[in-house]
Amino acid sequence: MAKYRFHKIVAVAVLAVSAGWILTGEFSSVNSAASSADETVEQTGETVTPAPMLRTVAYIEPYFIEHSRAIRLSGLTEADKRATLATRAAGIIETLPFQQGDSVEEGDVILSLEVEEQTAMIDTARALLEQRQKEYEATERLVEAGTLPKLRADESRSALSSARSQLQQAEVEHARLEVRAPFSGVIDRLNVEKGSYVQAGEQVAVLLKLDPVIARGEVSESDLHYIKPGNIADIRLVNGRRVQGKVSYISRDASPQTRTFPVEIAIPNPELTIPAGMTAEITLRAETVTAVVLPRSVVTLSANGDLGVRILTADDTAAFVPIDLIDDMPQGLVLGGIPEDARIIVAGQDLVVEGDAVNPVEADGEMVERLIAAATAGAN
Repeated sequence: MAKYRFHKIVAVAVLAVSAGWILTGEFSSVNSAASSADETVEQTGETVTPAPMLRTVAYIEPYFIEHSRAIRLSGLTEADKRATLATRAAGIIETLPFQQGDSVEEGDVILSLEVEEQTAMIDTARALLEQRQKEYEATERLVEAGTLPKLRADESRSALSSARSQLQQAEVEHARLEVRAPFSGVIDRLNVEKGSYVQAGEQVAVLLKLDPVIARGEVSESDLHYIKPGNIADIRLVNGRRVQGKVSYISRDASPQTRTFPVEIAIPNPELTIPAGMTAEITLRAETVTAVVLPRSVVTLSANGDLGVRILTADDTAAFVPIDLIDDMPQGLVLGGIPEDARIIVAGQDLVVEGDAVNPVEADGEMVERLIAAATAGAN
């Protein structure tokens, strides 16, 4: 009986507490607050949304420089002129005044054949010319005095012209017995010895002109329009020596296999210390252009796949500008086509697209140095 009374007392207590909570009005206040919020939304007709988060990007203002595009080629040195000398007559070599490696001037006699017969012919032709000259002068005096008719003067003049022609012919035949240097240079090879017999047309020597020496390479069709005759070129020879020259020739006929154009650079070589046939690394310098040096990591792609950089507009939104890749240096990429008043995004450029509003922060010098260092390390 006591147990039954206890359960009944507990039930009455719970009922009393519940009734008291309902009487406090908490249910009505919660519902009223919800109803009040709903009424406010219905009255204003607007939906309250949180403010968007702007992505923070770092930018720099470009520093423009004047830069000459570097076009690098592999090539070889060549002689400016090269001639294989040959005899024009047969005979025995009588004089050979030079040896291999000797320098000669234009017109020097490299070798001469025996000339006794030709010397005699020249002496005879010269004596005949002197005789015909005297006869002509005597005849002229007699014609002027009226002793001889004018016809005799014409005959004497014709004989004098014939004698002069014979002497010239004898001298030409004599010259055929000599081999002379067609230009100043160095005798690179001498294939004969004094006293040896040579046939007409036999090759006897090779003459090279090495001042200037020519560095020859081939430039691609995409780089052809950047260079012109007179441009300065830096050449590094295989032995480590560095020299400078000027572009002396640009071919307008491309190689059908490689679609490249031969280019020649004239290098001063007064001491003849640069030989022909040496491997050379050629760096051509194009005309100077206005450009900006930026880290490689700054360059990105547009939605269309164009190469460029992202910049900030006046209202702090991201925009894209295409660039011209002028050069690639250890310090970074040399780029053209960037507006003078541009603010270039150097951090976060790949996380935004054209038209995105951003929170711009100017990059400090330390950040730029880190970007350049990272780009240089990646390139190496």
